[in-house]
Amino acid sequence: MRIVIIALGSRGDVQPYVALGKGLLAAGHEVRLMTHDAFEPLVTAHGLEFWIARGNVQAVAESDEMQALLEKGNFLAINAYTAKAAQKAALEWAEDGLVACEGADLIIAGLGGFFMGLSLAEKLNLPVVQAYYVPFTPTSAFAGALLPRPVPSWLNRLSHHVTRQIMWQGSRKADNLARQQQLGVANAPFFGPFHAKQSRGLPILYGFSPAVIAPPADWPPEAQVTGYWFLEAEERWTPPPALVDFLADGPPPVYVGFGSMTNRKPEETAALVTAALAKTGQRAVLMSGWGGLQATDLPETIFMLEAAPHAWLFPRMAAVVHHGGAGTTAAGLRAAVPSIIIPFFADQPFWGNRVAQLGVGPQPIPRKQLTVDRLAAAIETAVTDQPMRQRAADLGRKIQAEDGIAQAVAIVQKLEQ
Repeated sequence: MRIVIIALGSRGDVQPYVALGKGLLAAGHEVRLMTHDAFEPLVTAHGLEFWIARGNVQAVAESDEMQALLEKGNFLAINAYTAKAAQKAALEWAEDGLVACEGADLIIAGLGGFFMGLSLAEKLNLPVVQAYYVPFTPTSAFAGALLPRPVPSWLNRLSHHVTRQIMWQGSRKADNLARQQQLGVANAPFFGPFHAKQSRGLPILYGFSPAVIAPPADWPPEAQVTGYWFLEAEERWTPPPALVDFLADGPPPVYVGFGSMTNRKPEETAALVTAALAKTGQRAVLMSGWGGLQATDLPETIFMLEAAPHAWLFPRMAAVVHHGGAGTTAAGLRAAVPSIIIPFFADQPFWGNRVAQLGVGPQPIPRKQLTVDRLAAAIETAVTDQPMRQRAADLGRKIQAEDGIAQAVAIVQKLEQ
């Protein structure tokens, strides 16, 4: 089949789809991945055909306004801001997508591209397979992963519909604009295209482990949990000699990294983290992105690292501290060490709570509530609680034994039969 995967967003949003595309390519399919130009090297390095979706999502994510919203953690405000940015790009994305999907047999799209994928599929009469790395199908088993606030369990199923509407209503103007001015098709229903014939009855792929989230009993049969879609580290990557020496010079350190989440107050965050580490006496690897903090500011027990594949680095750690993005959480769980999650917004609180429920990490600490004492206590628990460490090791082995990409590819290939 000729397959087009639409993946919009940050690197963390795009990378699982590169991994999925790589698996489809290895199975003999033609795979084109439509995403932003910043990710062209990532896409082409793994043998996939790149197609541009114009617009600089990274610039939007790193803008002062977005960083202020991230710091507040207001999902509704963040969704409104990104929807406004998407509205500006809607016509360009529709134009790019129309050409990208010409001659295709199938579109695969997730949270970043589902609405656009359905619009293109309606224009070109193509089927759409939904593919997500966070739960998106309504269920009574747990609340919506993108829900801004906790809800009583009896509202779980409704919460999924609420989050769907938050996303859709924020995107509706952009979608209508693309449909009217670029694609020449009718507007989607007011409450969204969630039952569109282009995706009805087709598989809904979930790229996470059933050992982390078991498929709810009330999910439809087309919703299938495959296991994670990991993009393995490139063989040509080698660790810096200084890092190798640091790791060999003492017990396993703790990893600490929040990605772009620390841009607003990097010095303050760095000071908090280093104080917590000093209080616990733990060695650590800090990911760069800490603003004015220089390696010369750090004690010998802390190593600053610019970049390293999580698949290589995390198994060498005593525990991992991060913001709880879906991809980083998956990498931490596969590494078989406890995770300490400091969620900022979106699905990060969901993954933080799930880690705690599984008993493979302490309770998450929302970024607004992060203090030296709380972080130090969480680190102390993660490195000394032996039952927690054993649970993390057991879960890691289960995830390592899975092949989510092979499962997803097998499901897609059944569509040819």
